[in-house]
Amino acid sequence: MSDLRVAAAISPPILIWEAMFMRWQKTLSSWIWTTAAALVLVAICAFSSTSYAQVKPGDFITPENATMVKDLVGPGVYYKVQHGMTMKIVPAERVDWPPPYKDATEKYSSQVQLSRDKRSIVGFVAGQPFPLIDANDPDVAVKIIWNNVFRPITSDDYDLRFYDCDTSYEKQGGAQNGQIEYFQIGHYAGYDLVGRTEVEPLPTDPDFKTTNRYWLFGLYPILAPQEIRGTGFIRYRYADPKHGDDIWSLDAGSRRLRRVNEAIMSSSTTGGGSSAHTWDPDHYSGFNPKTEEYSYKFLGERNMLATIHADHSPEQRCPTDGGTSACPEAWEMRHMYIVQALPDRSRINALDSRTVIYMDSEMWFEPYIDTYDRAGRLFRAHVYWLATRDRPVPDARVAIYPFKRSFVVGAVSTDVQSGMATMCYLPGMETPERECWYINMGAVDRNFFTTQGMVKAANF
Repeated sequence: MSDLRVAAAISPPILIWEAMFMRWQKTLSSWIWTTAAALVLVAICAFSSTSYAQVKPGDFITPENATMVKDLVGPGVYYKVQHGMTMKIVPAERVDWPPPYKDATEKYSSQVQLSRDKRSIVGFVAGQPFPLIDANDPDVAVKIIWNNVFRPITSDDYDLRFYDCDTSYEKQGGAQNGQIEYFQIGHYAGYDLVGRTEVEPLPTDPDFKTTNRYWLFGLYPILAPQEIRGTGFIRYRYADPKHGDDIWSLDAGSRRLRRVNEAIMSSSTTGGGSSAHTWDPDHYSGFNPKTEEYSYKFLGERNMLATIHADHSPEQRCPTDGGTSACPEAWEMRHMYIVQALPDRSRINALDSRTVIYMDSEMWFEPYIDTYDRAGRLFRAHVYWLATRDRPVPDARVAIYPFKRSFVVGAVSTDVQSGMATMCYLPGMETPERECWYINMGAVDRNFFTTQGMVKAANF
């Protein structure tokens, strides 16, 4: 017997209307999800003929034929190919969201709205805030960015354990022969208080009502190089659009904690000591500064190349660009939304003048991001290689999931003005931890993200 017939048999009229509303709400959620998926598919079909006219699966891209992909990647990636990074073009594969995240989107997305000033969101619980993306929507850019804030790659917690990075100068046509700096990091971890879909407490940590924190982040302890061993920092993001990030850094030289201005997060800096690297915390994991401190402009949508189903994990050092990327690696055609972000100088004095974000419309992660200096010149190119599977590495014994999810297996930040690049391998090449990524497994809790925990782990 249907829920409406049961209601009619045993309930007063008001309950019949409640049953009808629940059925309508469920139907609407399913329609939203189906329509969003259909829009992505239509967009991919619309752009595919033009894109594949330039490259096709089986092509191998080198500096000699780099012009084949000039219009299919961002300027930063094109720079990397010109300077030695190679690409294997492969057929595109579908990326499905983790089922709990998809369910949360169907359940809660219909109630999410932008705030009156269009800077924040209201009504968010879990899942993707805005599954219906319309290029003609005047607010499409900020909606894309909020989808990036609450993206499916992680929704509860993550702990990236014992990975490594190295810094080198680009050298076209040769392997790495002059490593400038080697880094090894103990933990790169995060904990979400809002939007949780897999690990209790669901969907919101009760601490959110007290602290108003969206998420917590910690990177510590740095294990190498020796001059900054033991350092790290923690960062808190708040739901209040007027409340900037709280950040604490542990310095190696003084062995003291200090508060850090969030503007420093747009520069490649370390706590105490000195080291040669190009990564800035605002782009460790894609575009990550406080959302309300930037303004956004939608630049369009295109089919472009990205690595979403990487062949290698651990990643391998590129033998043809001085070890400043992962190559050769599999690149496939993806449908991208392109958004420009400009810092609001009344709120944040960021180092960059603007950032261009290339957002995968199916996976909702940025395969690459370009930043520009105050003179408007291309400054840093950030490239991320991802794998989509049920485990981060083929021989995993603990980090195994009942469904496929996406993992960043390699990432590089390149200063295109100097040629210096810091390439990170996840898992690392020389670190003892081989599984590396522990996502939505309860691997860390709120206690990890404290100054006391960071000082204790330093073990100076």
